[in-house]
Amino acid sequence: MDMRVSGHIDVGALMDEVLLLRAAASEESMFSGLAEVGPGVANLGHYLALRHRDLRGVQRQLMPLGLSSLGRMESRVLPTLDAVLGALGALSGRISPYAVPDASTYFAGETRLAEATDRLFGAPAEHRRGRIMVTLPGEAAEDAAFILDLAQSGMDCARINCAHDDADQWRKMANHVRAAGQAVGRDIRVLMDIAGPKIRTGVVEAFRKGRIEVGDRIRLVADGKPRPDEDVPFSAAVSLSEIVTRLSVGDRVRYDDGKLEGVVESTAGHEAVLRVIHTKAGGAKLKAEKGLNLPDTELDLSPLTVKDDADLAAVLECADMLGYSFVSRPEDIDLLDEALARHGERQRPLGLIAKIEQPRAVRNLPVLIERATRGGRPFGVMIARGDLAAEIGFERVAEMQEEILWICEAAGVPAIWATQVLEDLVKDGLPSRGEMTDAAMAARAECVMLNKGPAVGEAVALLDRLLARMDGHVFKKTATLRALQSW
Repeated sequence: MDMRVSGHIDVGALMDEVLLLRAAASEESMFSGLAEVGPGVANLGHYLALRHRDLRGVQRQLMPLGLSSLGRMESRVLPTLDAVLGALGALSGRISPYAVPDASTYFAGETRLAEATDRLFGAPAEHRRGRIMVTLPGEAAEDAAFILDLAQSGMDCARINCAHDDADQWRKMANHVRAAGQAVGRDIRVLMDIAGPKIRTGVVEAFRKGRIEVGDRIRLVADGKPRPDEDVPFSAAVSLSEIVTRLSVGDRVRYDDGKLEGVVESTAGHEAVLRVIHTKAGGAKLKAEKGLNLPDTELDLSPLTVKDDADLAAVLECADMLGYSFVSRPEDIDLLDEALARHGERQRPLGLIAKIEQPRAVRNLPVLIERATRGGRPFGVMIARGDLAAEIGFERVAEMQEEILWICEAAGVPAIWATQVLEDLVKDGLPSRGEMTDAAMAARAECVMLNKGPAVGEAVALLDRLLARMDGHVFKKTATLRALQSW
């Protein structure tokens, strides 16, 4: 698109164009047919109605006039348009049909998001807006001092992964977190992340030794033992038969966070043969208990397993928030609510975190938000960048994490920036330059999640300082222009 603007801007014509955008935002919302929606969801509908259009031409014409270019309207769609129309009316000698919003109306979306974040995570630290979440290792059940150190370093929320350990260990971890919160005088929340269906390799066998290279073939078997042979030298069983039986020729399969990618070459009964089209440098080893991603295949698996249902009793007892893996449809929210109801009531509301890790979840994110926020329960979205990258491809994950942040801001929903934040520091004690930049960009989310590792305490302390400094520079997409000190 040619982004140039001629020397003369017809303010009257520009005002007419913005009036059309205002009408479209009001009339074309995907939620306009619902009887009752909250202000955040209503604003999200307005936002999506506008973002289905290419606004770049309008933006370029507004900028030389000193007006908002609409580039930061996520939390305030109609107030932004009304403010712009008021200014264009003054410049053109016309009267806008919409009142110019006052400051409280204009910034109401930011207030909604701050209040929703406080409901989910508790009050923020005095020196920063963003929260820090830490995934606890199983050993933390027997190490209260470790959790206290994390709290003293700046941890705001502890994550317990229910795919590991058991209810007794989860209970001990949660009790240590409560005690650490009391010791430091802060409300440190507990997130318990139910596992969902395991989409992994099972037992593996090989006809020949060595790493898998491009051009090699792998046989996946839905039932029974792996079956390698001279033509297909590598074979693996899988954790769920659907991983194999629902594959079609041409479907892609990614292994172990994208270290290997294959395309289905043939299917027969309960077997599928993949031809490897990409591996990491030096090839990859086929191992058991490694994740599989099927970006082209609709598995239609229930996100709530029998194990998850049983684990809900411990979640209701110990947690402030529940992390919901593999959620991708509004009906999945209903499924969870029904299971929670079977386990009985609890006095305080249980927050819900929807983990966005599949293409269908991305497509359905607006309707997931609408369904999950009914009734006003604390709700947030986790951008599960590891699985998301393996599903949609590494080159798209950067733009997708931005778009998810925008959608959440428009809806007034807190977002969690997750997966491999400061990973080198957490594991090896020294951060890379790239991950320091990634952590700084994470300041635009309401919460940043660190994984477990030997140096996680050091990573919490660094992130605590970094988020505080970034708060002085940027809020979401808006540069806050703190005074520069280096020149």
